[in-house]
Amino acid sequence: MEETANFKLAAQLATVFGVGRSPTAPGTAGSLVALPVAWLLAIWGGRFTLLLAAILVLAIGSWACEIYVRATGKEDPSECVIDEVAGQWIVCAFVPIAVPFWHSILDYCLAFILFRLFDILKPWPINWVERNTPGGLGVMLDDVVAGLMACVIIVALAQFGLI
Repeated sequence: MEETANFKLAAQLATVFGVGRSPTAPGTAGSLVALPVAWLLAIWGGRFTLLLAAILVLAIGSWACEIYVRATGKEDPSECVIDEVAGQWIVCAFVPIAVPFWHSILDYCLAFILFRLFDILKPWPINWVERNTPGGLGVMLDDVVAGLMACVIIVALAQFGLI
């Protein structure tokens, strides 16, 4: 009975309450859902709060995806999109919050595009992490690396005053 309850909770968390069951582009849907929450967290508590939230989601997502992967037998289920939330929040933590706020929205759109490009194309080291890290942590970690790679570009653009 407890195992079923754990799976139900893990499935809800791993799929971000069903967002990952989107019939088209579940990863993109997960990233899109993450954006407004990231913006609210950044406005409310700053980039440090958003980064801490991303780390918390990484921990929770690793647990939830591990249970989901074991139960379904799928190596990296597309319906598990909590990894997109963690990766997207990592990138967004480094987007400058601008005034007027619509500048931030444009910068968040850029963060979204960069993260999705790295997540979809999976250049090295993302593809290496995906192949060599099994289980729930593996599901999560490739998106964290994609988020970190997108961060490099966001930080560079911010340093040069381009965002």
